[in-house]
Amino acid sequence: MSEKDEIIELPEDIFRLLRDLIKDYCGIYFDDGSRYILERRLANRLRLQHMRDFREYYRYLMYDKRRDDELTAIIDILTVNETYFFREQNQLKAFIDEIIPEIYERNKEKKKIRIWSAGCSTGEEPYTIAMLVMEKGIPDNWDIDIVASDINQRVLQVARKGVYKKNSFRTTNNYFILKYFEEEQGGNFKISDAVKSLVNFSYLNILDPFKVKFVGQVDIIFCRNVFIYFDPAVRKRVVENFYDRLIEGGYLLLGHAESLMNISTAFTLKHLKNDMVYQKPLKARIMRDAG
Repeated sequence: MSEKDEIIELPEDIFRLLRDLIKDYCGIYFDDGSRYILERRLANRLRLQHMRDFREYYRYLMYDKRRDDELTAIIDILTVNETYFFREQNQLKAFIDEIIPEIYERNKEKKKIRIWSAGCSTGEEPYTIAMLVMEKGIPDNWDIDIVASDINQRVLQVARKGVYKKNSFRTTNNYFILKYFEEEQGGNFKISDAVKSLVNFSYLNILDPFKVKFVGQVDIIFCRNVFIYFDPAVRKRVVENFYDRLIEGGYLLLGHAESLMNISTAFTLKHLKNDMVYQKPLKARIMRDAG
């Protein structure tokens, strides 16, 4: 067996310490059955750092002055980011046919719509949002701003490049491919500059309430298939951050397998024609109108 293939065992006590450290840093939680995932995925980091075992590696992550760089590196390794364009069609139909028209009417004076794609992965979601908004025919004098964030630097690099393989188009109508992509040599497809111009990518930990404030106030938040990484306590903290960032009447769109049940009662579950979504109540606006 070569050094490269040698198994480096992750002891139970170090697994729990490492798990808590990662959870505190970014909210991602590994249950007791996931020890082998950390053991397998982080073994190469130990070799790169010339460390003999996980106990030494844990001390490095806790106390070394380069710990932030290493934590960023292992988050890139531990997060799974498989996604594709036009994912969850019914929700997207609700977004473009029901939510956007409502926001459009509400924001006619300021002529601005802000959308946040939280946990944007390799960019398929924010670019899908941008294409749909462009198709809606909103006047050119409106400011459309799509903020796309992720904690994984590697996927953000892919998103900013905007070049995709065919697997990202499994549910994409050819109309959008022909209109908004350019085929490159090798069979990959590059997103158009017009779509790119609507999306601003940034590195962001959605657990950090201070840094989340830099997103500003938004009309709509997409955060789909991200909660699966978090335990209930972390989900609650993330939802509180989202609540603060949404305007009154703003919408929170989660993945279809996700809900706010036992997490938050601050949002209203709204039944639209195409889907059910969460909305920040309009209570303050109603009070002003009544006054």
